[in-house]
Amino acid sequence: MFVSKLIRCWTSVLILSAQAVAVENYTAYLPEGVNLALMVQKVGAPQPIIDYHSQQLALPASTIKLLTALAALLQLGPTYRFHTSFEAVLPAVEGVLHSDLIAHFGGDPTFSRQRLHTMVTTLRKQRIRQITGNLIIDTSVFASYDKAPGWPWNNLTRCFSSPPGAAIIDRNCFSLSLYSGQTVGEIAFIHLSSYYPIHMFSQVRTLARRSRDYCELDIISGELNRFTLTGCITQRSEPLSLTFAVQDGASYVGAIIKEALKQADIKLNGTIIRQNYPTTVTSRQVLAESTSAPLHDLLHVMLKTSDNMIADTIFRTIGHERFKVPGTWRAGSDAVRQILHEYANINLGNTIQVDGSGLSRYDLISPATMMRVLQYIGQHDQVLNFISMLPLAGYDGTLMFRTGLHKAGLDGKLSAKTGSLQGVYNLAGFMTVSSGQRIAFVQYLSGYTVLHSPEDSYAYKIPLVRFEYWLYKTIYLHN
Repeated sequence: MFVSKLIRCWTSVLILSAQAVAVENYTAYLPEGVNLALMVQKVGAPQPIIDYHSQQLALPASTIKLLTALAALLQLGPTYRFHTSFEAVLPAVEGVLHSDLIAHFGGDPTFSRQRLHTMVTTLRKQRIRQITGNLIIDTSVFASYDKAPGWPWNNLTRCFSSPPGAAIIDRNCFSLSLYSGQTVGEIAFIHLSSYYPIHMFSQVRTLARRSRDYCELDIISGELNRFTLTGCITQRSEPLSLTFAVQDGASYVGAIIKEALKQADIKLNGTIIRQNYPTTVTSRQVLAESTSAPLHDLLHVMLKTSDNMIADTIFRTIGHERFKVPGTWRAGSDAVRQILHEYANINLGNTIQVDGSGLSRYDLISPATMMRVLQYIGQHDQVLNFISMLPLAGYDGTLMFRTGLHKAGLDGKLSAKTGSLQGVYNLAGFMTVSSGQRIAFVQYLSGYTVLHSPEDSYAYKIPLVRFEYWLYKTIYLHN
């Protein structure tokens, strides 16, 4: 029966007059109730090969990063870099800085403690031993909330949802170890390195090793990066490793800088103050500076690994650079729409893009609109060098282990951006088919759910694997 379905799929010619029947053959492999919108078109061709609900708006998930990346290249350019600097209004005199030390953060998603220590070492080389003023954490490059509209609240403490503020160090993600108690009922113990300026509290009860009590671990976040773990943990010989997202980037980064100054024997007389509005002072002296890798390198990481923090800081930066105002989610959205229309003649129409990463459940786009983006990328790739940044099936990024594509023999032949949320499995990218032609495709699949035991995650993916195997193998063989 399985083979007979394959034969029927292959003998159904994928042309406009028969496309609905052909696509429905593939959807038969999916669970009932799944929503599918699909479009396939040769690069540069005027008409699609497959057009199945292509005007239907869908959750793009991380495929929206294609819009973010293209707009960034067109507006900022591939050599654009993020800057982080120590600045002061007055020069140091005999080792004393008689002013505030201003730590200006430009939203660099890759800034690290190592780069911070290099900047602090630069202060030492200038013989600065004392700062009489305050430590100002300048985050004025961005404004408004650091969390985008439509982000699921229960994901906000997870590291892939770290708020993309202006002040970031080591992705604003921290780890801890949770040790179960020695006796049943005892409160579990948290070990958190002093390396992290975080306050953690445990209300986690210890259960017997084979307890069947229904109890879950949870985390409650408070102000100034205070967190409380609640729930239960069964007795275990090894600690449970957990990672969480910093919620207040400015205070977190400020505490790290203060400690770095102390370690370098630079005395800070004042306190830590956050500045979230643009200053009118123009005579700042740059004492130390650190720059990110070029934008094209950042986009390579962003697209290969589906990095949300890079996507969202770039998204807000696009708005900042386009309109010369502090970057907000609204400014980023308006900027992307303008840029794609002005430079690429792409009209986003009724597309909704509220963030750069696709984490938001408010984002909506149709396959037809995404296809216009792919067509522009495919026809200008010699200049953009874009397709090489996408995950390559069977080789790297989020397509290294896409089972259906691997079984279809498409390793090295298909480059695409994945997009995954709860019940959402999307693909948008390019394939070199058997004839040697390059085609672009958009798969938006949502409402996917399969009943399975929690221990059998493979069973959950079987329908998806079969669907993608037959569909993409057929497209590959189509001339």
